[in-house]
Amino acid sequence: MTTLSAAKLPEPATAEEAVEGLPPGFGAGVLGRIAFFIAIAFALFQLWTAAYGTLPSQVVRAMHVGFLLLLGFGLVGNLIAKTAWSRAFYWTLAVLGFGTGLYNWVFYADLLKRSSFLTMPDLIVGSLVIVLVFEAARRLMGLPLIIISGLFLAYCFFGQYMPGPFVHRGYDFAQIVEHFGFGTEGIYGTPIYVSSAYIFIFVVFAAFLERAGMIRLFNDFALGLVGGWRGGPAQVCTLSSALMGTISGSGVANVVASGQFTIPLMKRFGFRSAFAGGVEATSSMGGQIMPPIMGAVAFIMAETLDVPYSTIVIAALIPAILYFATCFWVVHLESGKAGLRGMNKADLPNPWHAVRDHWPLVLPLAALVYLLFAGYTPIFAGTMGLALVVVLILGTPLAAAIGPRAFRYVFWIALGLAAAAFIRFGVNLLMLVIGALVLACVFVKGGRETLGIVRDSLAEGARNALPVGVACAIVGIVIGTLTLTGIASTFIGAIIAIGENNLFLSLVLTMLTCLVLGMGIPTIPNYIITSSLAGPALLELGVPLLVSHMFVFYFGIMADLTPPVALACFAAAPMAKTSGLKISVQATKLAAAGFIVPFMAVYTPSLMLQDGGAIAAQFGYPVEVVYIIIKTVLAIGLLGVAVVGFLVGPVGRLERLAAFGVSILLMLALPWTDELGFALALLLVGQHWWRMRPPPRAAAS
Repeated sequence: MTTLSAAKLPEPATAEEAVEGLPPGFGAGVLGRIAFFIAIAFALFQLWTAAYGTLPSQVVRAMHVGFLLLLGFGLVGNLIAKTAWSRAFYWTLAVLGFGTGLYNWVFYADLLKRSSFLTMPDLIVGSLVIVLVFEAARRLMGLPLIIISGLFLAYCFFGQYMPGPFVHRGYDFAQIVEHFGFGTEGIYGTPIYVSSAYIFIFVVFAAFLERAGMIRLFNDFALGLVGGWRGGPAQVCTLSSALMGTISGSGVANVVASGQFTIPLMKRFGFRSAFAGGVEATSSMGGQIMPPIMGAVAFIMAETLDVPYSTIVIAALIPAILYFATCFWVVHLESGKAGLRGMNKADLPNPWHAVRDHWPLVLPLAALVYLLFAGYTPIFAGTMGLALVVVLILGTPLAAAIGPRAFRYVFWIALGLAAAAFIRFGVNLLMLVIGALVLACVFVKGGRETLGIVRDSLAEGARNALPVGVACAIVGIVIGTLTLTGIASTFIGAIIAIGENNLFLSLVLTMLTCLVLGMGIPTIPNYIITSSLAGPALLELGVPLLVSHMFVFYFGIMADLTPPVALACFAAAPMAKTSGLKISVQATKLAAAGFIVPFMAVYTPSLMLQDGGAIAAQFGYPVEVVYIIIKTVLAIGLLGVAVVGFLVGPVGRLERLAAFGVSILLMLALPWTDELGFALALLLVGQHWWRMRPPPRAAAS
């Protein structure tokens, strides 16, 4: 099963669309086959380094960037270039980009020895990799990220001429090239390390699961479980996108992948085009905060904060549930307002039959979650999870050859137990089993087609990793500027100066910074930039470390939904056949929890399962967690009523205004605001129910 269908998409207009939006296939002719096998080689190289880790980290990072440039420019040349000369030009850039990685590998020891005394060839290669990363990001990611990174790089060159607090001492050309083109502070910094060590594995893992039929399982399960609810098609969209978020690393990719099915379905059942697109965009972006993968930001956050990955997942769990609960609630209210019903239950699949028929697909995901929470590294957990998916895919033709279903179930159980044993005893035995299964597939009916699925999944995973990897490379320019010039301290000082008198204003300023920097920028680079700028300031103001990083992460996601530049909404626009701006307005309403939860978590960190507050000290930590969840759910519910204008029946303007005011009271953590909020909420809901109650029947004469 492919991620996208070319038959349902318009001809790509940009390189970004070409790389993310085309089906399997990397262009026509010999060059297309070359690009295809480059992608496979890229995937195998990354998996080999993840499994055995024999190369120095600096070499792995450089080769990762080299492969990104080779495959990225190769695909641009195959899919975008119109003439033979332009194709030759981009393939030349591709080879040069790969050469920079090889240069770091071959001269690794020499580069260490001549640090701060680079030769002319070193400066040429360092300059070349900076230029090529900028060009690759421009072709694959668009202009916004390039403009921001370019401004930071220009600041390194010309900051000594800036006024006041922005001035720095000045740096010569060789020092800037060495800082950004070599070492671990620029392009080869922490973001590209995380991309090469963690993100790539999980993107390939998601590609294998999609090929194995996980998306169909999610869709069938969602259809059968919530399709009959009020506003069933939109509820299906919300649930399926939440499930897809557990394996996918891109909210925009989720929009394109599932929106082709869900948006027409919602429109056919009476939803407005803008609202249908908003539901898809909001729920797909919510996949970025849905454990265990969380759009790959969780890996960067764990590496940045030096905390176990499981800590990040636990902190994100309740906010993620609240986010999707908000989507369900607003869809329910909108459906009631429009008089829409659910889908005919007789026409829907049985969700538990879908699980029964495809339950082996759940095993790798369950193993991944277990390993992450058992304390294993994300590299080991991702490698083992991916290996189990490969085992399941390769075992399918062997299971079919056994015959009756009972024997197949015995086969799957035995295979699962064997895989669990191999997880216990290491990678080598698991690799040996995979090799034996590959050999067996050559002689079993349908086995060669299965080997083709494995081959295509490797290539597709490498292609899907391109945007994330290139974004991590270019954002290294921003991080490198912060470490070289110290400009971050100026911004941090400004936020702290404001927050000393009013923490709320500092939070609002941080939120606006995330939304502005996130215009047109994917979530990962947005998080890296904003956490580097604003995270330390919030920490100085007393916000817990993890909560401060989650705060900027959440608003980085909201930047893809809020006007005027909302990537997820504009991705949904062609399928909804309406303006991306109209979709963005609806998505902002649906994503109310994304705006509420971060603020509430700052004032009450127990919402993210962090250290408790006053209630925990008096009644215990579990009591405080339950209390803050109830308060947040009520605040979100009333905000949904205010946004939609419907509860049991239509809500008047004064009631909507009152619902909004009460929700604000419940969000605040000031003396008596909770008590007043609960009392007014009870009064508001009670009077609305009393007003909308059906008239009493006339007494029988």
